[in-house]
Amino acid sequence: MGRLFGTDGVRGIANKELTCELALHIGRATASVLTDGSRRRPVFVVGTDTRASSDMLAAALMAGLCSVGADVYALGVIPTPAVAYLVGKYKADAGIMISASHNPAEYNGIKIFSGDGYKLPDALEEQIEAIVLDHVLIPAVASGDGVGKIMYPSQAVKDYVDHLKSTVAFSLSGLKIAVDCANGAASETAKKLFSELHADCHILFDKPNGVNINDNCGSTYMQPLQQYVVENGLDAGVAFDGDADRCLCVDNEGNLVDGDRIMAICASDLHSRGKLAKDTVVGTILTNLGFIKFCKDTGLNFVATKVGDRYVLEEMQLEEYSFGGEQSGHVIFKDFATTGDGQLTAIQLLSILKRRESKLSDLTHIMTPYPQLMINLKTTAENKLKFYTDKRVKEAIEESKKVLGDEGRVVVRPSGTEPLIRVMAEGSDLQMIEAEANKIAEVLCKQLGCE
Repeated sequence: MGRLFGTDGVRGIANKELTCELALHIGRATASVLTDGSRRRPVFVVGTDTRASSDMLAAALMAGLCSVGADVYALGVIPTPAVAYLVGKYKADAGIMISASHNPAEYNGIKIFSGDGYKLPDALEEQIEAIVLDHVLIPAVASGDGVGKIMYPSQAVKDYVDHLKSTVAFSLSGLKIAVDCANGAASETAKKLFSELHADCHILFDKPNGVNINDNCGSTYMQPLQQYVVENGLDAGVAFDGDADRCLCVDNEGNLVDGDRIMAICASDLHSRGKLAKDTVVGTILTNLGFIKFCKDTGLNFVATKVGDRYVLEEMQLEEYSFGGEQSGHVIFKDFATTGDGQLTAIQLLSILKRRESKLSDLTHIMTPYPQLMINLKTTAENKLKFYTDKRVKEAIEESKKVLGDEGRVVVRPSGTEPLIRVMAEGSDLQMIEAEANKIAEVLCKQLGCE
């Protein structure tokens, strides 16, 4: 991770860590880096989620862009993957999303996409950091008619929804579903998308007020959706996070269907139709061992990357794979998108139900997940760095790996988006993995002051 950018852009508490001044400087630096000294007038698209701070930060960022001569299409509230798509649609040089994704309302973030709709590579993020933090270059400000202008396209939501609809061959009529918008960006798009695909849809948590994004709803809090699906006898439920780049599901019996199971169902379907490039799925080091076994049993190849959908996508681009994702619900259909897209994932999964005339509860049996335990420990940015050099922490992790042997595994890593160190243990013996995860957590608390 860089000094500004984590695994998913710049992230921090709005007006404290992520200030208007910082947003303005990031805007200026981004325009300078992505236009690479060109004298032509660059164009950016900028979207926001529904946080109270998003308008404030977007205004500062767009002011920074305009001050160095860039024009801006202000998209308003719209999902992150819509920004990635509309960069190309509107022939822009780059796209920027103001969102902290699944984090609570007091956080916010800045995600930057290049002109081809992909997240910026580390090298470009480092150039932006060097301008903002080290002042290696002072972006030249414009004057007179050289100052950029802000435009407000009225068709942004329609253009994005039309693109999503084009990825499925038929309607979803006859399917009864619930859609949890997390009081986030999907509140602007989900009803239009699912109703135009003719699903019988119940839209939930689509009344954002600036502070209720991800608040006891969405993909980080699935219980209300699970209960709603069962009580109303629905075929499925889908839930997004604040910027709608993730999707988790609920089957007709109210059971959680996580990203690994969604990927198993979709990978099997793509493979059966000859649409899975190189018969390969890309996941991460946190992908459940049950998914890896599913791939082996199905004759598919599995490739693991570091945690973060950006790393999944980088591997997909490098080796020309077409499908990958994370257990958290970031699923990438590279034939249709340049990033994880929760609503795209939802309609792809639901179209499989429709085409096969199957119940989601039947399809989830395609893989059997291994017991997996995740412990999230709060810490500081300084202690996240100490994690990499603390000798006792390294010893504790290695000891647990030896105990689990071939029957399980342990992965310990600082979060790239939150002030947390995550301890994940997985194996066939739940009692054993709980014991080992707790041992490591105790050492982290003692050595690094985690809690």
